[in-house]
Formats: sequence, structure tokens, C-alpha cells
Amino acid sequence: MKIHKIRSFIRRQGRITPGQQRAIDRLWPKYGLEQKHPINDKDVFGQKAPLIVEIGFGNGDSLAKMAKQQTDNAFIGIEVHKPGIGHLLLQLEQLDIENVRIFCDDAVEILEQCIADNSLARIHLFFPDPWPKKRHHKRRIVRSEFIDLITRKLQPGGYFHAATDWQDYAEYMLSVLEQQPNLINQSTDKAYCKRPYYRPLTKFECRGLALGHGVWDLIFRKKTD
Repeated sequence: MKIHKIRSFIRRQGRITPGQQRAIDRLWPKYGLEQKHPINDKDVFGQKAPLIVEIGFGNGDSLAKMAKQQTDNAFIGIEVHKPGIGHLLLQLEQLDIENVRIFCDDAVEILEQCIADNSLARIHLFFPDPWPKKRHHKRRIVRSEFIDLITRKLQPGGYFHAATDWQDYAEYMLSVLEQQPNLINQSTDKAYCKRPYYRPLTKFECRGLALGHGVWDLIFRKKTD
């Protein structure tokens, strides 16, 4: 079942710097993905490796750090905003990171068309747009159809990890995730998890924590039977 096409994002391209644009022009052929058919990790990365997808990687800081620290894993980042893509490409080049590839497109369409069922070790959704106004809640990417989609794409035993600094959105995501019978909450109290070692703190998150703001991590594992 395809998800009803209500976009969870607006293509605000923002101001792209000359350096970011040059990075896209030079490095997209190496790191960018364009195909609209299921990818093969061996063809894309040159070897078989656990495949991790990050949806909406922003400026790519967290994705670059994770990929640098987890060289045995293969990462696919999905983002629609070109300044963030350019920023990440610069980091990949500067840090000599080879285990990342990038889609510039709607994450739902990429999951539907380019990711095989039962193929992903993890799916990350870190600090998605909370669309806080009630009339905009329909734009939130996390809804039952989306959770059904990611569950189908996860391999048995694979993980979905979301994080948000909006408590209302955290509570909403928890309620939606709990309704998916093939996902198991990894929290000891069946609510939220501590930030795992592999999710880096962002500068924005550190500023918020210093001001006393909360952050909620949700980690659900796909059943193996």
C-alpha cells in the first residue's frame, strides 16, 4: 500500500554557499544516487555490508560522524535540501569517508522504489520537522502508513530509531509505533530509550540540553518470527 501523498517537507532550498555548490558539482557523481529501482549494496558500495538509512540528515554532521565511526556499515542518507547535501559532501571528502551514498528526493518514494523489503539493518529519523501546529499534524512523516512501510523495509531484527526534541511529537510517535504489531519497543519501561552510543550529539541538541530542553529517543526492533 502506498502512502497518501501529503508531503512531510517543503523544498526550502535556502542559501547555498559557493563551496557547497562546488561540492555538489564535483562530488555528486561519486556519492549521489539517482536510480528508481531497488539498490544492491554490493553494486553501490563494492561489498556486502549492513545497510542503514537516515531520513532527513540535515547538514549531515551526525551521518558523517556515524559513518566515520562505523566503517563496517553502509549508510544511505536521504535529504531534499541542497545546502545540507553540499555540506555533507564536503565532510565526506575532507574526512575520506567512503561508506555513504546520498539521495536527493522524497524519502517515502525512495523507500518504496529503491529499497528492497527486509533489507535494512537500521532506519534513522533524527529530529524530523514536528509540524507543531495542529492543522499541520497531517504533514508529520510518522503516521501509520509510514511505520508500516519502514517495518516492511527492515530486515528481521532490524531497528527503527527516531529522536525528537518535541515532547508532543515524541508522545505521538510512541502511540503510532505501538500500534505496529511487528515492532517491539526496546525501552525497559516501554516508553523512551537512552541515547545510544552511535547517535552523536548535534550542536543544536547540545544547546537545547544546556537550556534544559528534553530529547526523546524511540527505538523499535522488528520481530524475527
